Amino acid sequence: MSKINQCIQVCTYAIAAFCILSSAAQAADRPARFAVPNGQIQALGITTAPLQSQADPVRASFPAQVVVPPNAEQIISSPVAGLVSQLLVQQNQVVRSGAPLVRIASPEFGQLQLQLLQANSRVTLARQAAQREQLLFDEGIIPQRRVQEAQAGLKEGEAALKQAEAALRLSGMPPATIAEIAASGNPQESLTLVSAQAGVVTGIAVKSGQRVDSASPLLHVAQTDTLWLEIQVPVADSASWQPGVKLKVQGRDIAARILSASPGVLAGSQTVVLRAVIEGKTGQVRPGEFLAVELPVKAAADGWDLPLAAVAHDGNQAYVFVRTADGFEARPVTVAASAGQRVRVRVQGSLKAGEQVAVSSVVTLKGVWLDGKESK
Repeated sequence: MSKINQCIQVCTYAIAAFCILSSAAQAADRPARFAVPNGQIQALGITTAPLQSQADPVRASFPAQVVVPPNAEQIISSPVAGLVSQLLVQQNQVVRSGAPLVRIASPEFGQLQLQLLQANSRVTLARQAAQREQLLFDEGIIPQRRVQEAQAGLKEGEAALKQAEAALRLSGMPPATIAEIAASGNPQESLTLVSAQAGVVTGIAVKSGQRVDSASPLLHVAQTDTLWLEIQVPVADSASWQPGVKLKVQGRDIAARILSASPGVLAGSQTVVLRAVIEGKTGQVRPGEFLAVELPVKAAADGWDLPLAAVAHDGNQAYVFVRTADGFEARPVTVAASAGQRVRVRVQGSLKAGEQVAVSSVVTLKGVWLDGKESK
């Protein structure tokens, strides 16, 4: 059976090679020049355009997603376990820095305030004791050891007070409010979380009356005056676009500039992610939105940009038809890039600026070319 399989494979390769050679031979036998009368050109609707040196460059189209830069997004988390008593903002609401966002009722928060008040009372007593011992020592009534012990007790109390204040600051309470509670001795019933930056509320993960654990995410606030695009491009082409390259968003008057490329490759799609910053007009897009962007294809010295309709294919070979005195000449080209209704070709022979190239009814012109070959 193995010898039979080997024979079948050899035959298959031989047939494929024969087909390739036959196709190449047919292409070589086909005349490059063929006559087409002016009247027939008009009747077939064939139009030409002068060949220009990459006046309208080809742009490759790729998918992109609008994202918020990491340093422009804030996640508001619950610093303590408790109950969401009130939401003070709505989805997509614009907020200023320091604006109240949500209130949380929490026994844990009450315990933190109690520790503050206890530490503040101990510091007050320790300070009075240290002052009294110092007076007694100055009058020669007590030894210096008692003064040192009183001062050590005061330092321990002050350290405990600073720790209690730090715990409340971590819970989101402003320093001014902490000082007010310590001075008045009246704790607050709930904790109000505020925004650390101006922005837009892009997500609310909780509802009023919901119980949350410590560190549970509550809201997202993002600065939308600066937005990025994450663009997925094939890994083989990723080196074509370096930081600083300009790009356009299809269908919108928005420009962007490439910032960086990811060092790794997405295994599932074998693509590289390019990150670009949108230059102005960020109000026309939203975070999370999917778009299509156009990246300029690097021009080659022997390349020409043409309308897609100007290129015809015969088998695997691409051709353009150049106007001659009595008709057209089929010249072989290699398609280097294609995007939308434009295509970039590399010339296998020669093309010169100003030569007239067929740009419409090219399929019909191809038929005339093939019929002329067969009639011979």
